[in-house]
Amino acid sequence: MTKLTLSAVILAMLPTLTLAHGDVAPQAVDTAGLPENGEDWLTENPYRAEEVGVETWALAVSIGASGYNQNCARCHGLEVISGGLAPDLRFLEAEEYGDEWYAERFQDGYTQNGITKMPAFGELLGQDAAWAIRTYIETRPDDDSMADVADELKGIRDVLAAGGGDLDALKIRLASIADNIETVSGAPVADSAASRAAALLDGTDLGVSRATEALTIGLSAAH
Repeated sequence: MTKLTLSAVILAMLPTLTLAHGDVAPQAVDTAGLPENGEDWLTENPYRAEEVGVETWALAVSIGASGYNQNCARCHGLEVISGGLAPDLRFLEAEEYGDEWYAERFQDGYTQNGITKMPAFGELLGQDAAWAIRTYIETRPDDDSMADVADELKGIRDVLAAGGGDLDALKIRLASIADNIETVSGAPVADSAASRAAALLDGTDLGVSRATEALTIGLSAAH
């Protein structure tokens, strides 16, 4: 797959930060704005950027982040970083084989020795929500890629927190860093702390505050 540059997605991306664990009971996911996929379940993610365009992909990531946070983070971990209780979904390949496994597990759930390890979400949430969550999951950044730029991102975070720096230059640098962060799944774009912060820097004090928070949370989750 061709790697998309952040310059193509920066204006479309309005990330939803994962801040808390999901609830036990499945929570409905608002998929308004996403193309509807009908009742027959697909075997491949329809919301990848090369399929639907940058803006719809970005919306799917944002909706998927919210849906994951509400329904999946409790077991699969904040930012999809598993603590061992459940599989680390970041490693599920962003291709048809990984999609098929994901769709089956999402629809049917998983039971082991008569104990429900994962509820069946298919009928409860529907496939539009399923594929939005899948899109979010497959955009998780690779740990090594994040480690390589962690010190620089911390430095940028500290500059922003102190209210200094050339915001335009910092935005450009964050976008450049984001372009070189790989995903664990092999998806062409990573939804990283760098891309989130770059998207949030809009020249306002609120944007600076939100970008600083995005870097703080993203760097913390990476550890």
